[in-house]
This record gives sequence, structure tokens and C-alpha cells, in this order.
Amino acid sequence: MSEPSTNNPNRRKPLTSYIGRQAIPSNYSNAEENAIPDFQYFGMTPRTPPNLQGFLEIWGVDMHPNPDDINKKQHHTELYNSNNLIVRRGQPFQITVTTNRPYKAEKDKLWIELLIGRYPNITKGTYIPIYIQEELERGKWGAKVKSVLGNNLSLTVLSPPDCIVGRFRVYVAIMTPVGIRRSVRDKTTDIYFIFNPWCEEDAVYLSDAAEREEYVLNDVGCIYYGKFEEITTRSWIFGQFESNILDACIYIMDRAQMPLQTRGCPIKVCRVASAMINSKDDDGVLVGNWSGQYENGVAPTAWNSSVEILLKYFETKWPVCYGQCWVFAAVLNTVLRCLGLPARVVTNFSSAHDNDANLSTDIILDPDGNKLVELTKDSIWNYHCWNEAWMTRSDLPPGYGGWQAVDATPQETSEGMYRCGPVSVKAIKQGKVFLPFDGPFVYAEVNSDVVYWTKQKDGSLTKGDVKTDEVGKLILTKEVGSDMRKNITDLYKYPEGSQEERLAQDTAIQYGIKKEEVVAELPKDVSVDIEVAKNVVVGTDFKISLKIRNNSNARRNLKIQLSGYVVFYTGVPKVQVTDETIEVEVEPNQVHQTTVQIKSEDYEDELVEQSTLEFLVTGHVVETGQNLVTQKVVTLQIPKLDITVEGEVAFGNEVTLTFQFTNPFQKPLEYLVLRIDGLDYLKPKLKLFSILPENGTLITKESVVLKKYGQWKVIASLDCTALRQVVGELQLNVQ
Repeated sequence: MSEPSTNNPNRRKPLTSYIGRQAIPSNYSNAEENAIPDFQYFGMTPRTPPNLQGFLEIWGVDMHPNPDDINKKQHHTELYNSNNLIVRRGQPFQITVTTNRPYKAEKDKLWIELLIGRYPNITKGTYIPIYIQEELERGKWGAKVKSVLGNNLSLTVLSPPDCIVGRFRVYVAIMTPVGIRRSVRDKTTDIYFIFNPWCEEDAVYLSDAAEREEYVLNDVGCIYYGKFEEITTRSWIFGQFESNILDACIYIMDRAQMPLQTRGCPIKVCRVASAMINSKDDDGVLVGNWSGQYENGVAPTAWNSSVEILLKYFETKWPVCYGQCWVFAAVLNTVLRCLGLPARVVTNFSSAHDNDANLSTDIILDPDGNKLVELTKDSIWNYHCWNEAWMTRSDLPPGYGGWQAVDATPQETSEGMYRCGPVSVKAIKQGKVFLPFDGPFVYAEVNSDVVYWTKQKDGSLTKGDVKTDEVGKLILTKEVGSDMRKNITDLYKYPEGSQEERLAQDTAIQYGIKKEEVVAELPKDVSVDIEVAKNVVVGTDFKISLKIRNNSNARRNLKIQLSGYVVFYTGVPKVQVTDETIEVEVEPNQVHQTTVQIKSEDYEDELVEQSTLEFLVTGHVVETGQNLVTQKVVTLQIPKLDITVEGEVAFGNEVTLTFQFTNPFQKPLEYLVLRIDGLDYLKPKLKLFSILPENGTLITKESVVLKKYGQWKVIASLDCTALRQVVGELQLNVQ
């Protein structure tokens, strides 16, 4: 395109177009990259171009987007792998406009324009003209001349701390006698605005620098799972700074058809993200699957990173298969941190899934003490992972800001969609479940009683034992600055039996949570405990020990039923593996002990992803009619995938990683997939193996060139149908 009205053939081509006096065509869309024509004159035609000699022409716009430049360092966004400028709202940034001659404030009327969405509108905050002024006013859009050096005009631009989060198109506009002269659309000048935990006026402001480093900038974390007596840790790559992850997060909001003007509110962003991370209702990111059958997808236990999942969703526009609670939580954590929200993954051990929010997790048994799976709708998950996001809550009374629980696992609907939160953690602790959103469900997850019912032959239900301390036993998150565990149980609940705990429960009941009435109980002078050796390795035999204690001064006769199940971590049985009936006589004030042998051949062909067994003991005391119920969850220990390194760990060097695993079973493992993350964060390295013989050892090597300084974590999983959750990790400190 040639420049009009010029006598100098070597004159630099301007990056400028003309658009009358209208701000922007009403039909502009992101899909129409060149919707603004190169030349358009107000009241004239291109055949008679105006004489604009002496007016500014835009030759270039430099957003200073490089990681080492001033903007990204000041905005703590230098880790983002993006060629565009990414800034945190409420904080000034610098841009430089190159013109055909020096800028003259008294003569030139120049301003910046930001546009977002298909139909930018000034009243909705999606078309933003930013005018040059003498001084910037905190909390408002504005631009100020920083310096004029020859033809380079340096501007300081300030955004308000509540502006829309997303990708804006940037134009430089100049007023002329015949209309507005604008720079031509250039994708490289697009700018991303994200939340700002460093800005006191932003709703997500977090004052503690170490917590910002952990909950915003740390791109690798820990997930806790298992049972509260034997907690297992695995690392996870959040990867919120990797290439195209920010665009994937924005696409998620687009896919949800989230109104642009609401994208500056962290409450609404969390609520939309909670719904969109699962695929129910809206074809969101992940398909949940708790069946143990993962054909046409990846087993939830095999993932090590959010990056692969989010990029696959962004590229294909189809939900990714498959996820379970920790995967949903890890991916949501990536999305929130990427958008600038402080966020963390938490794990609640012994987490109630209370369908009717009555603070009662009801377990239905038959007269012989076996669990009636088809009638038991409530369940106690061995653990459940969700997220917390840090923000003020302008929609709540003062004092309920801070950490807010947000859950993307599709368990129950909220306002017609599968989502949960954000709900104030402080409100949960105080039992104020009426405060939005979804307080009753989260409160029940950490506070339910476990009630055992027996279905009689006539169909009636008889209430049995009640356990008041089985749910919400321990709530953990990663410690700031280390991989240690941080116990945050006291943020969600008061100590069991304390006056504060009773007051919180009374408050919850007052505001709508139902609770079963306590019935008079028969004397309890007999107790039974289940004991299992710690760290039982998968594929081995082990013993169940029952200790029956008679605390009375009379002989007691008991009939005891021991039922063992292979269960999913959600507490749902897959198959029964043992069924023993034991009749014992216990002398006064004595302890009777009996053992039951569990053989590996009874369970190993039935195991699901987390190799969990549940043993339920029910008993009846003949003399008093006392009923006994207790259960024990045994998580079989899975051998680790061992990773070692050969070579000097230094920048630019090639090192060799060795991966080694020994089959614990007396049978071969078939069709194994080794998934290695951390060599290249954008995609994993996959290696396939057809068979690993019984008790055989798999050894494989992989070379990698160390292209990044600092701590570098390699995470790998080995997956096959017969054995899941085989993981390993190696941390490299690259000098």
C-alpha cells in the first residue's frame, strides 16, 4: 500500500489508517483480523486523499513485551512464554510510539485505544480510549508522557484495578481535520490484562510476598492423596506460564459465553471456571470417569501435568478424557494462577459426599452386616481434592474474604450446573452455610456424621452405630516455599466436641442444614478394632487382626461378620473379596484376638487405580443386643518408579535419565505406557512397552539437554490396566 500525498519515494511507510469520526465499525470481530481498512476517509473517497502534511503518522508501536524489558519484570509476568505484553491490572506500564516527527503536546491530539470482543462498546468497558493527561489518577484509565526523544514518544499507561481480564487489541489514534488516523492492527501489540495480587486495590490482593511467590508464581506443586494415616504425595506440573496456556484460559471463558464485562470479577471467574473444568453441562475441559475403564483416553492416574490437558482442549475444542478429583483440582489451579488469582489445591481426607446435605452419611447394611451398595447413596471418599482462591468478597458481609473453596469435580449441581463455590472458608467454619455459594455441600464434606442402618427382612431400617469423628479428619495443602504438608484443618472446623464446634453446627442447622435426631443407644461395653500392618505392598499376602474387648464384668458372646471389598477411592465398592463369619466368646474384662489371612490372589485381579481395600466389621452382642460397626481402609503400597540422572547437571549439558520399575505381581503386566513430563513442559514423552514379566524389572533411558536454569522437576508415570498410580519424580538443580 502506497502512502498518499508524498513527494519522497524513500519516506518510511506509516503504520496508520483512517477511520472517520466513528470509534470502530460495529461489525468488528476477532475473527476479522483486517476488519479495519487501510484507508478510510470521513466525507471523502480514496481518490481524493486529504492533505495531512504536518500531522503525525504512526511508524511503530513498541509494547516492550520482552521478558527482560521493564514491563514484564515490574508486573511479575516475565515467566509467561508469550511474545505479547502481559500486565497486571491497576499497575502502570510503558509503551513507546514511533512517529514521523517529534510529538508536540500543544498541537497533536493522540490517544491509545483498547478493544476486546466482537462488538466493542465504551459503556461496557470493551472499548477504552485512554487519553494523555498531566497526572495519572489511581484507579482510572490514563496515559502520561514519560519522555519525547526525537521521534520516540514514551508513554506511561495506567489501568484500573477492576478492569476486564483478557486479551485487548491496541491502536494508537490521532485526530485530524478529516477524521481519526489510527495505527493498523498488529497482533504483536495485543496486550493481556490479568488479576494483580500485588495491587492493594485489586480484589485478589495478597499482602504476603512469600505467599504470592507460592500461590501465584510457583508452576509446580504437590497433590496429596491416600488415607489420612498413610498419606501419599505426588508432584504436579501446573505450567501456567507455558506457551498458549493463557490463551487456553481465555478460551475457556469464551466457551462458557461469559460476558466480557464480568471477567474482571474474581468471584464470577471462579464460578465459571468451576463449571468449565468439567465437561458436564457445557463440554468443558475434562470428562470425569470413576469406572476403572479408560479406553479411548488417558487414565486419571497417568496425568502429571495440566499443560497437556489444557492445550489438547484448546486445540481440539473437545473435552479431554479422563479426570478425577485431583486432576480437576490441578487443572483449575493452573487456570486460576495463570489469570493472576492466588490459588492452591487442598485435600480433605475422609470427605463426605452427602447427597441431601443432612449432615448424615448413611450406610445401609443387610441383616448379616454386608453393605447394600444399591441402597447406599451417600459415600465417604478416602480423600477429595478441591481448590481455594484468595479474594475479597464484596457480595458478603465484612470479614468473609480470604480463602474461598472452589470445586470443579462434578458431584452435585449448583444453580443447574455442575460446579461448586466459591464459598468463604471462614463461613464454613462458622456454620454460616447461607452465604453463597454452595455452603451446605462443603460444610457436609468436612462435618458429616456416619450413620449405619440395618435393613430388616420386613424392609424397615433400624438405626445402628453413629460415628461423629470419621469425616474431615485432616485437610492439607502444600506448605509455602517447600514440599512439606501444611495442615489447614483448623481453617474449616473447630476441634471435635468443642463449644465452638457445637455452636457452628447449631448455626448450620438453623440456616437450613438437616441433621438426624440422636436416638437412645444401648449400653456399649464391647468394642472391636481392626488392625493391619502398615505399608502393605501390593501383590503380597497380609493379615487382618480383630481385637474384641469386653469391658463388662460378664461373659459376652458375639457373632461377627468381616466383609472385604476392592473399592474406588470414592468409597464405592467394585467387588467383594472376602466374607468371613466369626463367633467368639470373650471373658469379662478380657481381649480376644483373631486373625484373617488375605491372599494376593483374592484381590490383585480386581484392583482399581489406587489399589484400595475396605474392610467392614459388623457384630452383635447376644446378651445385650449391642451392635458393633467399624471399618478399615487399606491402601496397598505401590512401588515407586525410580528415576536417576547421569552426567553433569549444568545449563546446556546433555544428561541421561534412567527410569526403572519392578513388577510386584506374580503375573506379567501388559501394554504399559511410560509418560514423562518436564523434559518439555508443552508435551510429554511417551514410551510403550508390550509386556513386563512377573517380578521383572523395566529399565529405559532418555537423554535431555538442560535448557533452563534453576530447579527443574521431571515427573513420570507408568500406567497399565492391571496397575495404576505408579509414579516417580526427580528434581534437578541446573546451575
